[in-house]
Amino acid sequence: MNCYDFDDTIFTGDSSMCFYRFCLLRHIKILRHLPKQAAAFVRHYVLHTLSKTEMKEIFYRYFQDVPDMENTLSAFWDKNLRRVKNFYLAQQQEEDVIISASPEFFLEPACKRLGIRHLIASPVDPVTGCYAGENCHGEEKVLRFHALFSDVEIDAFYSDSLSDTPMARLAKRAFLVKGEKLCPWPELGR
Repeated sequence: MNCYDFDDTIFTGDSSMCFYRFCLLRHIKILRHLPKQAAAFVRHYVLHTLSKTEMKEIFYRYFQDVPDMENTLSAFWDKNLRRVKNFYLAQQQEEDVIISASPEFFLEPACKRLGIRHLIASPVDPVTGCYAGENCHGEEKVLRFHALFSDVEIDAFYSDSLSDTPMARLAKRAFLVKGEKLCPWPELGR
């Protein structure tokens, strides 16, 4: 079994930010959330007084102003599924697992179109933007993976970020993804 992060790993760019821009062009009303989104960004990244989950929950409140989320998502993936990287399409396997901090409901349509059956992602409500658990990031990815696949060995893990080192440690092999280039993961201290 191979495991992949999604954003900037098998997808070119951050799909959540691409979706935000996609929605902004269609629903200008979401701009009303910008002041609170900016404040949450500062509180998380500068002041360190807000967790990543709390910051993202504030960011995702704009979902409230996206009418017909299902059709909006469908239109988004119609336009953006082409951003899935060639390296992934060339090596995709039936048992692949996508493990991502992006909202689960958001990645489900993309995974279904790609034929990916196993998705682990953040539990976010598509209407309110509220989380029903923790953001699937760092050590949380390991906890979520073990909850679903307690006795499965990961052959290879792929991510664009060293924040995924906890997942990389579970795999026989791990790769940092830079564009279409795969580099061996830096020392894992095994």
